[in-house]
Amino acid sequence: MQTLLKKVQDIFAAEQFLTEPRELYEPIDYTLRLGGKRIRPMLLLAANQMFHGNPEQVRHAAIGIETFHNFTLLHDDLMDKSPIRRGQPTVYRKWDENTAILSGDTMFALAWRHFLLQPHTRLQEILTCFNETAILVCEGQQYDMNFERRSDVTLPDYMMMIRLKTAVLLAGALKIGALYANAPQPDIDHLYQYGIHLGLAFQLQDDLLDSIGDVAQFGKQTGQDIRDNKKTYLILRALQAAPPNLSRELSDLYASTPTNSDAKVARVQQIYSQLGIPQMVEEAIADQFDKAVQHLDAVHTDETLKRPLRELTATLSERKK
Repeated sequence: MQTLLKKVQDIFAAEQFLTEPRELYEPIDYTLRLGGKRIRPMLLLAANQMFHGNPEQVRHAAIGIETFHNFTLLHDDLMDKSPIRRGQPTVYRKWDENTAILSGDTMFALAWRHFLLQPHTRLQEILTCFNETAILVCEGQQYDMNFERRSDVTLPDYMMMIRLKTAVLLAGALKIGALYANAPQPDIDHLYQYGIHLGLAFQLQDDLLDSIGDVAQFGKQTGQDIRDNKKTYLILRALQAAPPNLSRELSDLYASTPTNSDAKVARVQQIYSQLGIPQMVEEAIADQFDKAVQHLDAVHTDETLKRPLRELTATLSERKK
């Protein structure tokens, strides 16, 4: 895993993102230089390596998938009015909203450009996968916004939404990497499902960390989902598990928008603790990781070539940020 991460870091260190006009490209360079976990390009390279692919052949695809991911973050931060990303001001806060929109749009186009730079016999399949993945991610974002206005969102609804918004991009990165290496279709399918369950676990972790995480470690303001009245696994599970009096209080808290939301966040966190919600979420996360591993087990390749994904799964299962 560390070898793959070093490859990804070297790829991004060698890439030039800053050009003219600087007002357009400086926020792009800022975003892509902030780093992050680089999970999606790592997954793409790992899947390609599992089937003896050529790492140079997927260099542009790795940049493309990470550029697309960061484009979604630029717009997501703007829509959610999130002030911090990776411990730094978000683009719309550091510059302005119009810059976040236009620089984000450009990143989407740049992602496509990178995929088109590398010829391949299966390029149409690769581009189709990328395009369908991009559409599904946008559908997931729309469901996420819809859920903010709905009072009848269920846990299955929520799992469907995070599958689209988060999990399909991890799964798509794996599929693209495997396609570049001409992997057998059954193995591509298992890798895709591995990515889906890994992504679901990852998003449930985000929900939990947003509620109870340390801002210094998490890199974002904790309790933001509660402040924004966002439907997450925690609030939906709490409403399901709470007795009538606490359920009504939670509903009232989630309908409120106080000027100072610290007390609201503290009370919701207290109710979560009282109901044992963090433990319930941890069980759901563990279940998704178990399902991911089952699909990874089913991939027919040398076990040593699965090591990066096994290491990544183990690392993500213990993450605190």
